[in-house]
Amino acid sequence: MLPEFELLMPRTLPEALEMLAGRAPDGMPIAGGTNVIPDLRGGRYRPACLVNVAGLPELGGIRQEDGMLVIGGGVTVAEVLEDPLVARYAPVLQEAARMLASPLVRNRATVAGNLANASPAADMAPPLLVLDAEVELTSREGTRYVPLKDFFLGVRRTVRQPHELITAIRVPLPPATARARFFKVALRKADAIAVVNGAVRVDLGDGGVCQAARIALGAVAPTPIRAYEAERALEGHPLTPDTIAQAAHLAAEATRTIDDLRGSAAYRRHVTEVLVRRVLEGSME
Repeated sequence: MLPEFELLMPRTLPEALEMLAGRAPDGMPIAGGTNVIPDLRGGRYRPACLVNVAGLPELGGIRQEDGMLVIGGGVTVAEVLEDPLVARYAPVLQEAARMLASPLVRNRATVAGNLANASPAADMAPPLLVLDAEVELTSREGTRYVPLKDFFLGVRRTVRQPHELITAIRVPLPPATARARFFKVALRKADAIAVVNGAVRVDLGDGGVCQAARIALGAVAPTPIRAYEAERALEGHPLTPDTIAQAAHLAAEATRTIDDLRGSAAYRRHVTEVLVRRVLEGSME
């Protein structure tokens, strides 16, 4: 059963920000509600009010702006799947979106909400991490930009303050030489929480030398993480079998896994190493 709360229905972004500021810290924004509503039913949260930001025109749309791909805070996962700009500049994000939950959930869930929920297994986090995304946080006082790698603080904890709203996710347009892939292992092929998920990006130069690398992992630590040592093992080197094997091993070493109902810590480490290796091998093809 849902707890009692007041539902506020702003018509504009400034109105929504005023409502959040006036009700902080007891107010909570809601858009798709695919995480918020189950959490309310389960008793995880008991906010005094919900501020419904779904449908606010200022939060809609995906656009190219000043060398960035800008995804509005109200954009759904289903919209990401259909957008030509995402297909051109961030196909790895579409790979992840295709594996997130079910079509019904994708039609409601927002990309911003998937990040704000701060699940360690959030499917949108790894591809956005390898794309060097930043989160646009807006309040009545103004806007600040937080690199996604600094956004997550712990399980279901982020740097977003109660009076702030994620108004956009901003992604620098990657170079033409960038190659990125998403991977996910779950107990079912669809509509399942990840046992392990992640994304790998390499920017290749002349002779197949890796100029830059990004490896992001989910469901293997309290937050989605970057495997920095593994990235450094790739940068400046051609993607030889030995270099790939070393990077995959370092990625597994970066995990802080636990045993739970979906898998053991040892299994998660093993799967991480295998999948990172496979994705890096595939990037040479």
